[in-house]
Amino acid sequence: MSGIEHRFQVDLRGVVDLLSHHLYASPRVFVRELLQNGTDAITARRAADPDSPAGRVLIEPLPGGALRVTDNGIGLTEAEVHTFLASVGRTSKRDDLGFARQDYLGQFGIGLLSCFMVADAIEVVTRSAKGGDAVSWTGYSDGRYTVGAAEAAEVGTTVTLRPRTGAEHWLTPATVRELATSYAHLLDVDVAVGGERITEPRAPWEVSHDDPEVRRAALLDYGAKLLGSRPMEVIDLSVPEAGLRGVGFVLASPAQVGQGGHRVYLKRMLLSEDASKLVPEWAFFVRCVVDTSMLRPTASREALYEDDLLSTVRAGLGEQIRTWLLDLSVNDPERLAAFLRVHHLGVKALAVRDDDMLKLVDAWLPFETSRGTMPLRVFRRGLSMIRYVETVDEFRSLAAIASAAGTPVVNAGYAYDTEILERLSRVDPEARVRRLDPGELAARLDPLLPAQEAQVAPFLETARAVLRELDCVPLIRQFDPVTMPALYVMSHKARTQDTVRRSIEAVDELWSDVLSAFDDVTVEHRPELVFNWRHPLIRKIASYPPGPSLRHAVEALYGQALLAGHHPLRAVDQAALNRSFLALLDRAFTDVPSSDSSEKS
Repeated sequence: MSGIEHRFQVDLRGVVDLLSHHLYASPRVFVRELLQNGTDAITARRAADPDSPAGRVLIEPLPGGALRVTDNGIGLTEAEVHTFLASVGRTSKRDDLGFARQDYLGQFGIGLLSCFMVADAIEVVTRSAKGGDAVSWTGYSDGRYTVGAAEAAEVGTTVTLRPRTGAEHWLTPATVRELATSYAHLLDVDVAVGGERITEPRAPWEVSHDDPEVRRAALLDYGAKLLGSRPMEVIDLSVPEAGLRGVGFVLASPAQVGQGGHRVYLKRMLLSEDASKLVPEWAFFVRCVVDTSMLRPTASREALYEDDLLSTVRAGLGEQIRTWLLDLSVNDPERLAAFLRVHHLGVKALAVRDDDMLKLVDAWLPFETSRGTMPLRVFRRGLSMIRYVETVDEFRSLAAIASAAGTPVVNAGYAYDTEILERLSRVDPEARVRRLDPGELAARLDPLLPAQEAQVAPFLETARAVLRELDCVPLIRQFDPVTMPALYVMSHKARTQDTVRRSIEAVDELWSDVLSAFDDVTVEHRPELVFNWRHPLIRKIASYPPGPSLRHAVEALYGQALLAGHHPLRAVDQAALNRSFLALLDRAFTDVPSSDSSEKS
């Protein structure tokens, strides 16, 4: 079934509103779009006539707040004016002029429409290199346009904008200069604002130096200008498949994932100052400044389009950053050490999935251990088994005792540490790694002599009765440091049972019955309070006769051990700690005469 053909009617005001509120992040892009149109026209003229004059774009703020932008590009005929300047989205004729999307920065239609965000009228005077008279075109934001003859001695195009009410600040000389310099300073055509050239002949990474260190210093100065602080290092970057070249700056201070983006130029025109996903997530310590001729921009040309080529670039840049790190480990250990002090987190994130980086971490990255801070390769010398604890609090409570018991441990309480330790066998087949069970550690502590055990039996009987109410069992051992009177030890099995019990208390009756099936606590699985016989206070308390004071002393030691080991306190634990504290205070002052009685006497 056929019907009558109709054409869509385009509401230009609606299109401008769409551009300003949904496509472009800011009206500031009008300067970039004008520069893109001029640069593409120059590129097209070069392609048609290699002997054409050197390209130039002149930006001139005019009296009254207007702005004029002139280029000596290929220009337009009257027919091309109707095709390019009076059509939205039409591309059938565009390639005839030479403006193929992959070879040029932008396209006239949408780019020129962006100017309506700051102006109610756009005046264009253009003369084509193909010949013919100059043409004048004036477009209005309500959708009207006029075309007529004009006078223009030279080939090229001049665009004049007159600010609309409320947008005058966008066309001021200072704002235009700032925007034009930001967008166009790397273009390979001459761009001048108010008669002053703003383009540079070469990008900073393209400038050659006889001395590599002089080049490095110059690039670091450039990085300091962009980043606001001097970077630690600079890495040359190149991905030929994407026509990409540039540098990566290693930040001199810690950074976080997703914090800050990269500066990307497309065919030497600034695309974004905050581009994301250019490098792998683990390389968050690098800020890149690159120029590419092949990566695709999004519709607004303010970000990169996620496609296979961008994935290739991301992998390639990640490999170059990784190679730089490995090269440092071989040729410049001092710089590597300085880098690791700041950016160890990023390196560890890479080591979790990259064996070469795992070797670097093993050899160079300091880990906190009970023997001191040292690389894993140094720590494991002479050890048949590497033991670690998973939390910082557990390490703080066990490190000294583990070392005294001949069981050195690694603190794996920081990001990626556990994964790195578990992967060590990939770079050292003889490395055996296991999480330390605190219950195993308690079993390694020195027992008392038989005579001493008989001496402390009454004390242990009282301690057993007190701790039974706290789901804990007492042990008495000899260990260092002697300054620690008691140690609270929870084995993995005891921790599992404790988690089940806490869950039972927190859920309703139905789930409580289900979880109770897993609550199979035996004496062997309960936490242990290990008293240190080498501590003078423990020997004194152990000789004290059974009674309330001894019970309160056991409760106080229990609470102190929980606090020292950073263990969470249950309600019953807090009650025992408060009770013992107040009772011992009361006993301490029972026989002390009050100040009133002293004064009366």
